[in-house]
Amino acid sequence: MTYQKQLFLYNQDQNVEVVIRNYHEADFDQLIDIQKASFPPPFPSELWWNKEQLTNHVTFFPEGALCVVVEGNVVGSMTGLLVEFDPAKPTHTWKEVTDDGYIRNHNPNGNTLYVVDICVHPTYRKLDLGKWLMQSMYEVVVHKGLDRLLGGGRLPGYHKVADRMSAEDYLEAVVKGKLKDPVTTFLLRCGRTPLGLVGDYLEDKESLNYAALMEWKNPFKNLS
Repeated sequence: MTYQKQLFLYNQDQNVEVVIRNYHEADFDQLIDIQKASFPPPFPSELWWNKEQLTNHVTFFPEGALCVVVEGNVVGSMTGLLVEFDPAKPTHTWKEVTDDGYIRNHNPNGNTLYVVDICVHPTYRKLDLGKWLMQSMYEVVVHKGLDRLLGGGRLPGYHKVADRMSAEDYLEAVVKGKLKDPVTTFLLRCGRTPLGLVGDYLEDKESLNYAALMEWKNPFKNLS
């Protein structure tokens, strides 16, 4: 399946052309530069994409390798793989479920599209490109008849309040809108809902290694 969608988004008194499509080898250098700009220190630099990982993405599951292009420039990406997910056994780490980003464990018969990564260059975030990438991946879920989109959301605001509240209380406060978190609040606004909290999910000082497991259920399937 080849994915391509054209949009015109309003930005500073004018509309700009935006295309969301599958990414390819020719995009790799730009994708790595976007990672560096999107995840500066203290985010571990070894978690930025490398070309072997990107090659695996476009080889094992090209349908889950999307990028967003603004006026000819690649400025963001979203990557996923298929896994067999059992809601009764939700605990896992990012490294386990994504094969450390190499997705060699991609299961073509899996029931869930798992988000490996989403990032948008900081210069272009006012265009809400992250939401459009997420919506595009929801469309992949529906097209392939999967149960859900799933992924662990970082809690980069948690370290600021960790001395006075637990990670569970922090997530609850974000979900209720009492606090805002740069990642989890964004995921909520994209229609994702929390399944729970995962400890030691990813080496991440800002989140104290916690992540909120967030899903979007395929509305055309009865999963209750």
